[in-house]
Amino acid sequence: MVAESSFLWVSVFFILQMKISLIHSASSDSLMLHVLASEIGDCFRYLSTDESCRSIVFSGIGKHFSAGIDLTDFMQNIAGSMAKKSDVGRRAFLAEAIVKKFQDDITALELCNKPVIAAIHNGCIGAGLNLVTACDVRYCSSDAWFQLKEVDIGIAADVGVLQRMPRIVANDSFMREISYTARKVTSDEALKEGLVSRVLVDKESTMNEAVKLAETIAAKSPVAVQGTKRALVYARDHSVQQSLDQVRTWNLSMLQSDDVGKAAQANMTKSGAEFDDV
Repeated sequence: MVAESSFLWVSVFFILQMKISLIHSASSDSLMLHVLASEIGDCFRYLSTDESCRSIVFSGIGKHFSAGIDLTDFMQNIAGSMAKKSDVGRRAFLAEAIVKKFQDDITALELCNKPVIAAIHNGCIGAGLNLVTACDVRYCSSDAWFQLKEVDIGIAADVGVLQRMPRIVANDSFMREISYTARKVTSDEALKEGLVSRVLVDKESTMNEAVKLAETIAAKSPVAVQGTKRALVYARDHSVQQSLDQVRTWNLSMLQSDDVGKAAQANMTKSGAEFDDV
């Protein structure tokens, strides 16, 4: 059974028997990025607390996963609004609010309680790369390519990729090279550097494998999966000892969950376990 919920730029399909959600976002060249980012943020904040959803597949509709920012929209809506302010101080306050909103909407993927799997095809440019680095897992098709485009439009990327991607690829020289040059990164290079974990033959195969992974995750205890995501995100930004303290405190209550007994019984009997929604 499939249920659907649509925003202006984002479509959400709930595959109820699998307890997974498929999110398809627009990726056209005429995209109003500020509208899309806001809807993506709202969508992931909603799914974070939706009990019927346990894992999420995030993909793009159209020729590319993400075609990047539409400069006409940027000039008319963002730069145009700033130009109306009387001086640099007031323009700076407006710019800070706009960028903070973008940052928060992309961070919503990372803060979402449910694991997010990005299924990437063809171009993943600019804002798209910011989005996928906030996801938990990244699969891509063989025709996929990645580009950190911001330096080519005269700005430093400011909505997450420069903060998250260095922790993903663990290759400082590579990270700086693509950031300074805006060169394209092929799917094979993305796999080699650890940006993606799998490269599939085409978009359909990528989606199929991403859905299989989401289904596998959704069958696990949601208490365990969501607690694991929180621990991983926390550990990235804290010391080992702080992270040990965090997960110990978390498990003081979570070890008392019925899911522990259900999972243990399923392992002993070599059978599946049914876990309640969270």
